[in-house]
Amino acid sequence: LQQRTAFLRRLTEDLFLAAKLEQKQVMLNEDRVSLGEVMAAVCDSCREEAEQKGVVLQAPPAWELPVWGDQIRLQQILQNLLTNAIHYTPAGGSITVNSRVEAGAALVSVRDTGCGIAPEDLPRIFEKGYTGCNGRTDKRSTGIGLYLCRQIMEKLSHTIRIESEMGVGTKVYLGLDTVSL
Repeated sequence: LQQRTAFLRRLTEDLFLAAKLEQKQVMLNEDRVSLGEVMAAVCDSCREEAEQKGVVLQAPPAWELPVWGDQIRLQQILQNLLTNAIHYTPAGGSITVNSRVEAGAALVSVRDTGCGIAPEDLPRIFEKGYTGCNGRTDKRSTGIGLYLCRQIMEKLSHTIRIESEMGVGTKVYLGLDTVSL
């Protein structure tokens, strides 16, 4: 009952945010954000869930890289990506979160050894309400999380992309503008 209630609460919050984004009623706080702090906070909050499932969460300490963004929303995006990775990675699998600078931008990667995403699902994975997973509908998915991730990243003028291979896993990349020192 508690899990179902939490699911419904999250779904309601996500639908509310999606509606506000579509109506352009969400103001994001674009400011200097420590990417290392965001990554550490989210990885710490997800570690217990991963351990309970028997999934190894590897997150080397991220160096202090200042990026432009909304700290709360960047945490929400990373939280969603890690929750998805834990959900779709079987016991004994692993998730690795890294960051680096590439072509003057910060690049965050979340890589899992989960089931992967079917090639026919990849083009639609960011659509609102799309819950396809490996050619079947996933009853535990709201179909809102990745949609919100993309909408927020685009509103912040950042990028998000996904690469996946069935039976191997999924890699999600976030490209963020760095702050000039």
